[in-house]
Amino acid sequence: MNIRSRLVVVLAVLGSSVLFGGWLLGRGMGGDGSPFARARLFDDVLTHVGRFYVDSVSQPELFEKALNGMLEELGDPHTLYLRADRLKRLNESTSGNYTGLGVQVDVRDGWPTVLAPLPGGPAERAGLQTGDRIVEAAGKTTKGLTGEEMRNVLRGPIGSSLSVVIERPGSTNRIQIRLMRGEIHRRAVRRSALLAGGVGYVDVKIFSDSTERELSGAIDSLVKVGMTTLVLDLRANPGGLLSQGVSVADLFLDKGESIVRIKGRIADANRTFNDESSQRWTTLPVVVLIDEGSASASEIVAGALQDHDRALLVGRTSYGKGSAQSLYPTSTGGALKLTTARWYTPAGRSIDRQRDTRGDDDVDSDPVVRERFTTDGGRTVFGGGGITPDVMAGDTVLAPEEMALQTALGNRIPDFRDAFTAYAIALKMSGCLLYTSPSPRD
Repeated sequence: MNIRSRLVVVLAVLGSSVLFGGWLLGRGMGGDGSPFARARLFDDVLTHVGRFYVDSVSQPELFEKALNGMLEELGDPHTLYLRADRLKRLNESTSGNYTGLGVQVDVRDGWPTVLAPLPGGPAERAGLQTGDRIVEAAGKTTKGLTGEEMRNVLRGPIGSSLSVVIERPGSTNRIQIRLMRGEIHRRAVRRSALLAGGVGYVDVKIFSDSTERELSGAIDSLVKVGMTTLVLDLRANPGGLLSQGVSVADLFLDKGESIVRIKGRIADANRTFNDESSQRWTTLPVVVLIDEGSASASEIVAGALQDHDRALLVGRTSYGKGSAQSLYPTSTGGALKLTTARWYTPAGRSIDRQRDTRGDDDVDSDPVVRERFTTDGGRTVFGGGGITPDVMAGDTVLAPEEMALQTALGNRIPDFRDAFTAYAIALKMSGCLLYTSPSPRD
């Protein structure tokens, strides 16, 4: 068969495929809207893409793309499929528990460097200190590892061991340390302190399954040492468990007062949560700090306390996540995180912020008119677009000094950060650095 004859055959096959494929798709898109017809249409498209698409795509990849595409088309950024590894991270954040060494590590000058060991954790018990550079782990160099790669090295089953070699500021010899992984609890309440004038400050970073218990203990401790006003910091708190948001609000409200109402399509997604116990600190004034990073359960607490005039809200308008999600395990070991309800504050307002799911920041839209509601005391509050504080405070842009510094540094900001870290470590070794504020641990 000559070249011209082969070309005719190829074109004939391609033409038949296109015509046959068009006939199949036409049958699928025809008047029959039954589930069977739609399933046949999906199978037709899947088959044609798998066989004839210009690039080779495996069937498992196609199924996952189709799954993610379906969820994306719902237009809800909070509905998504979680692979097993992502589901594990979600469970760790909501429980506050994980297995590892209890140490915060970041990359400095290309090397993983210890920023802070968790007090009482395996790393601290083994002798790791702030400023230690981890140069080897499990017999392999750590040079060039990213923060995420190093965290994967540090994590592992309870009882498993990891040998590391460190370089310590002030020491000329490398030190080998054997670490034993254990159960680590990341606290929801990261900081609490009694400030001047009897002002107590409590920083709540997440609503995990121990938030209410930790917060209650922190407040009791501050009351014992003379706290007369509480500042509850929910800034940059992404939320977490709805049940913990309800439990925290319950601490400050009177028995029987409503906290949040959820509405959905199924019976289990329709419920009103009311305060079930008398409030603990009836005469304690409360100020709640929020910002654009306060979301979900943080907004439930802030909204309930604002609607019942129990707290003064200070800061910037919150994120605006007015929906609740449920987890449905899948056969792959992952889970479907699905929005199943919307929630409303005691005054009846939804604080959900509408977002352009197309990602086009240039789309013109009319200004949103926010619906007005009334608190128990008759004050006006607004629905939609997050929770607006009673007192707006906080800079919306960097201070001029910070902007000037960033401009001067340009693309050398990482170098400045490394130099600043080295200087802090040097101060620590000389005994001049007496205190460093706690920060999240890995």
